[in-house]
Amino acid sequence: MEDFTILQDLVILIAVAIPVVALAQRLRIPSVVGFLATGVLIGPHALALINDVEAVQHLAEIGVILLLFVIGLELSLSRIIALGPSIVRAGALQVGGTMAVVALLVLGLGLSIEKAIVVGALVSLSSTAVVLRVYGDRDALDTPHGRIVVGILIFQDLAIVPLMLVIRTIGGTDSSTASILTTIGISFVVVVGLLLTGRYVVPWLLKHLARFDARELFTLAIMLFGLGAAVLTARFGLSLALGAFLAGLIISESEYGAQAMSDVLPFRDTFSGIFFISVGMLLDAGGLIENPLPVLFAVAAVVLIKATVTTGATLTLRRPLQVSLMTGIALAQIGEFSFVLATVALPLGLLTAVENQLFLGTAVITMLVTPFFIAGAPATTRRLCRALDLTTLPTADEATDVPPELHDHVIIVGYGVNGRNVARVVDGVGIPYIIVEQNGRVVESAQREGQPIVYGDATQVHTLERVGVAHARVLVLAIASPAEELRSVAIARQLNPGIRIVVRTRFVQSIRDLEGVGADEVIAEEFETSLEIFTRVLRHYEIPSNVIEREVHAARMEHYGLALGTADTPAGGLDALASLGVHRALSIVEVEPGSEAEGEHPAALRLRARTGVTVVAIARDGEAHVAPGPEFTFRTHDSVVLVGNDEALTRARLVFIADRADGGTRT
Repeated sequence: MEDFTILQDLVILIAVAIPVVALAQRLRIPSVVGFLATGVLIGPHALALINDVEAVQHLAEIGVILLLFVIGLELSLSRIIALGPSIVRAGALQVGGTMAVVALLVLGLGLSIEKAIVVGALVSLSSTAVVLRVYGDRDALDTPHGRIVVGILIFQDLAIVPLMLVIRTIGGTDSSTASILTTIGISFVVVVGLLLTGRYVVPWLLKHLARFDARELFTLAIMLFGLGAAVLTARFGLSLALGAFLAGLIISESEYGAQAMSDVLPFRDTFSGIFFISVGMLLDAGGLIENPLPVLFAVAAVVLIKATVTTGATLTLRRPLQVSLMTGIALAQIGEFSFVLATVALPLGLLTAVENQLFLGTAVITMLVTPFFIAGAPATTRRLCRALDLTTLPTADEATDVPPELHDHVIIVGYGVNGRNVARVVDGVGIPYIIVEQNGRVVESAQREGQPIVYGDATQVHTLERVGVAHARVLVLAIASPAEELRSVAIARQLNPGIRIVVRTRFVQSIRDLEGVGADEVIAEEFETSLEIFTRVLRHYEIPSNVIEREVHAARMEHYGLALGTADTPAGGLDALASLGVHRALSIVEVEPGSEAEGEHPAALRLRARTGVTVVAIARDGEAHVAPGPEFTFRTHDSVVLVGNDEALTRARLVFIADRADGGTRT
């Protein structure tokens, strides 16, 4: 009888994972935490539903390969370059600083230098999966601290590759200088070979396979390159994950990167889930419960060290203390890629079984508490900054002081694209204004441009007082951070009940909350973007501008009313026409002064005989004329509804458009 043990284990693994991960989703906990909990539950140290952990780990290795492959696809070389030197510096300080502090602590405990390096590497990485999931749920990815967190996490994801090389090098039997140099040389040759193959061979192959119009061929080729690169690097003493990461990075720069991502993603989610479950199966929860002090001490040390080092790294970017602290708290856990490093270090003897259990317990607990730490970070950091009176960092240029004569001015919070546009417009009409910005580099750049800008946090009372909110006429919030917007609006309304508050927010759902705390006007970015698309589509069909404006206004009122629960849902005229599918045969044109049609009766123009177009109706002063009498003549600004094919409509429109004085053609 055949042995179906591995298949049976997979069935148990998936059957238990479904309800556990579903519960995690309901509690708004990242899926990776649910996978880890599943592993702990079914592993040999708990319910013992699966005892052959080694067999499951073979599947987990495929999960690691696909995980790194997709990370490479997501990053792309261009995105890495776009991070900029400041985020690279902060990421390097965070990873290097954490490794140094942890290594010194481990050496102080009497352990070897090799073990100190490995533990430092394990602790230095944070959880991309957990942090980005929590930040996404809280709509905080586009906040000042959210952007820094994302940048540092990307740097950490990149750091996994050299850290793997370091661990494999120090874990080799021959750690002489010659051996290390040989390993580095082989690594360089293999990496260059992969890059050249990916640059010239893979795009050519994918291009020819795409001509077959068979998706399965394309998917097989992508998997071949990803897995083949992993096998190649492993053959030369490097890691499987390194080859997969490089393969993803190479494909991401080709025109086939997006399709490759969609093909691999389902496999990645399945096998990476198996990887995290296998990690959870290795955790001896019973042993940790019997002797909890070491793991609790390790958790406290990890959180304190990582929060402190990351805060310091963020401060070097000239961010306010509160932003730096929130960044530090967000990254104060051990990440999923640390498990990958541990699987490399364990068979090399760089971690003992006891040390690995301590690491697993510490990692799982820090990941579990991360959502709660992030949720409490804003209030905690505000209280700390208030107690220290260090809400903002001092700037070197005293020109950031607010002019005392500012009165009846506009306060612009956030100097991104929207803030710059507002500043340019109000400056052009001579309205006094002041800008509040938390990014120190942006402040310095704006100061050089001569902009009146203050380095501070608009969620703090003394910052708004400093920019004269009590005497301002308008406050414009252009920061796209729901939590910070709500607090800034509430404080501003309290300090100046008569101020006009205009907020640009990301989502329509935020409107009610912002108006509830005192906002006068809220512009939802997601809906205004759709209106711009809607406007351009109507222009493509040559709908008159006044008709477009009316329809856009109706759509805006209807949509915002629906979002707030205060509007009916009447269908607009163009909506009805669209449902009939006649846009291609329809045109609405306005009568221009000096055109052939002005002052003429519709029948006198003989449009049907001349152009093949029929006049359906004429709109004037809000009234539709379908069958005009003999006394009716076209007037300037009448809207004429025409029906015909494209060529006929083009000829007919010329009758209603005046000849251009400059000799240009009528369009």
